[in-house]
Amino acid sequence: MRIPASLLAGTLAGLFALGGCAATGPATPASIDTLMRDYSGDVPGAVVLVLRDGQPLVRRGYGLADMDAGTPATPGTNFRLASVSKQFTAAAIVLLAQDGKLSLDDPVRKWLPSLPASADPITLRHLLTHGSGLIDYEDLMAPDATEQVHDIDVLHMLEKEDRLYFEPGTSYRYSNGAYALLALIVGKASGQDFATFVRERIFKPLGMDNTVAYEKGISTVSNRAYGHSLVDGKWVRTDQSSTSAVLGDGGIYSSIDDLAKWDAALYDDRLLSDAMRSDAFSVQNPIHDEVDVDGYGYGWRIHGETMWHSGETMGFRNVIVRWPQEHFTVIVLTNRNDPEPYRLAMKIADLYR
Repeated sequence: MRIPASLLAGTLAGLFALGGCAATGPATPASIDTLMRDYSGDVPGAVVLVLRDGQPLVRRGYGLADMDAGTPATPGTNFRLASVSKQFTAAAIVLLAQDGKLSLDDPVRKWLPSLPASADPITLRHLLTHGSGLIDYEDLMAPDATEQVHDIDVLHMLEKEDRLYFEPGTSYRYSNGAYALLALIVGKASGQDFATFVRERIFKPLGMDNTVAYEKGISTVSNRAYGHSLVDGKWVRTDQSSTSAVLGDGGIYSSIDDLAKWDAALYDDRLLSDAMRSDAFSVQNPIHDEVDVDGYGYGWRIHGETMWHSGETMGFRNVIVRWPQEHFTVIVLTNRNDPEPYRLAMKIADLYR
């Protein structure tokens, strides 16, 4: 269902006019602040967005985006999304399928022929749904690796591994490497590099002007949050790791203001067709051993009528949880190593649902 233009305009106006909470029912600004108290003050912070029918019920920042500079976290602060990025990588592949540039049932070796023979049965759909059986590239790196790897380096690592965890399509194993390969395939199928494609086909059309697939020395992140970790009782900056430059599995930076525009686009066909959204937002690969997950779609975990994804990386923990049938969404982005905020997002949702 397309959100009417008048409602969308009101949504965007509300996003920039609303600085705190406009609560309904039992929720109050104080109740949100109580839940977020650990993120308040001179500590690594968080931002919270709660949307109903496209309207912000909560749009709020807590704590600091940059402890060194004392910069506060605000709704316009851009956080490294980590694995929340996967929904954009998946959308890029789906867009190319809609364009007729590729098929989700293409063998991965059609696009990346340097992969070993063991990858013959793997399709793009297997990559999207974590059903490929690929070896985890993180386990192929030296434990003390400090030099950053990129998506192409992931391919080179997997070229040497003529083995899989399981026959493709028969099981589920979360694979960051699969999404690094998907980013490379976006480049090959589109004739553009991944960062350019998502900027031109997703971010610009939606007005996500400050969202970027970040490449050091090539692009910049405005209003940037820096990651932190608690070490011996003190917060220290831990913003980058050896895997932070891999784009397809987690390299996108965005803000809750931009993610509100992304959320709105997931209700209609301005990017993805009704059929493709139905596939992306439904169980394509069942998951039997995880809590609050029935299976994986294309870049989304699915649990009943809920779709969500978390993102965990060096110095950042994030989550987006959507209830599409209710037109209700909660997003929490944080620039600290702990805790993972899924349960916090669910508590926030309970105040409004």
